Amino acid sequence: MAWLTIYGAHTINGVAELHTKLLKKEVLTDWFSVYPDKFKNITNGITHRSWLAFSNPELSALITDLIGNNEWLINLDKLKALEKYKDNKEVLNMFLEVKQKKKNQLALYISENEGIEINPESIFDIQIKRLHEYKRQLLNAFYILYLYHKLKDDPELDFVPRTFIFGAKAAPGYKRAKAIIKFINDISILINSDEKINSKIKVVFIKNYNVSYAEKLFPAADVSEQISTAGKEASGTGNMKFMLNGAPTLGTLDGANIEIVEASGADNNFIFGARVEELKEIKDSYNPKDFYLKIPGLKKVVNTLIDNTFGNEKNKDFYELYRSLLLGEDWHKPDNYYVLKDFNSYVEAQERIDTAYRDRLGWAKKCWINLCNAGHFSSGRAVNEYAEHIWNIKPAITK
Repeated sequence: MAWLTIYGAHTINGVAELHTKLLKKEVLTDWFSVYPDKFKNITNGITHRSWLAFSNPELSALITDLIGNNEWLINLDKLKALEKYKDNKEVLNMFLEVKQKKKNQLALYISENEGIEINPESIFDIQIKRLHEYKRQLLNAFYILYLYHKLKDDPELDFVPRTFIFGAKAAPGYKRAKAIIKFINDISILINSDEKINSKIKVVFIKNYNVSYAEKLFPAADVSEQISTAGKEASGTGNMKFMLNGAPTLGTLDGANIEIVEASGADNNFIFGARVEELKEIKDSYNPKDFYLKIPGLKKVVNTLIDNTFGNEKNKDFYELYRSLLLGEDWHKPDNYYVLKDFNSYVEAQERIDTAYRDRLGWAKKCWINLCNAGHFSSGRAVNEYAEHIWNIKPAITK
């Protein structure tokens, strides 16, 4: 079907810079050699009128007050003018007050809808997106267990309390994705019922993740989890919504993450993991058991899929998930999304977040610079580029 579409279409868009390059060089190389002029890149965009103005009126009011008008509602590039306040303590504190208000609101909403009490003063570490192996919710889950084990070994461990929030749905027949959902929910029960631990970490898996819930989650996030295997995410738009609401990205150099980092700076985000080029080089030689056996704490974490941690000795879906990581299947190699390879790098990135978050004004500055540089990711910009570069019509709307 894709080939028929390519043949019949006059333009093929990759929706993010990296994805477009991969289409040209790897995925659709033959087609690109025949129809090079068909391939273009127009990065996805989001509507800030929904994902900021409507869902975060408190931050929107602050933006309008600082700019002096609401023209940013029409042209999101106007946010760039706010970057002059990046070292203004008064403005940064006002931003932190808004963020805390949104966190308080979300904590109340989760209490009412999920029956879980979370600490609004903790770091809200949020991963909300479709449940798929390449998006690596499993990597996040492994880290939570790793942190849990560290706390059990050392209850006085010095770290900022953390609330991990997931929102996701799996395709009806995607058994492995559903096994990951159950795994995360089992982790949630384990941790949230442990009175010695649950004041330090909590885990929430939203029962029914949807747009209405998302409108509360994006404004309250401290950390935007965008941890897909490099080269697998076409673009992503959730990463843009988090950025727009002032949350740094914890992510790989994949999809639109690359352009987010280019816009707001590597120092204002937390990048980890292997790049596309590295994964291509090790594709045939990669052995996940090297990491499973050598990285401290990782074997214990992975083994929770098959030991009695969750009373799952006979859980075939968990065992199949374990096999997929260490043994592979007849249709894929072991750990084909490099969860174990990137685990240590992910842990280090999480530790950098813990350190950075303690400097409240320094953290606010990172958030603010992300917000100020979100203009490029407006759907208005994307629509204008489609009009100009694909449909050859005069743009009907502004940015």
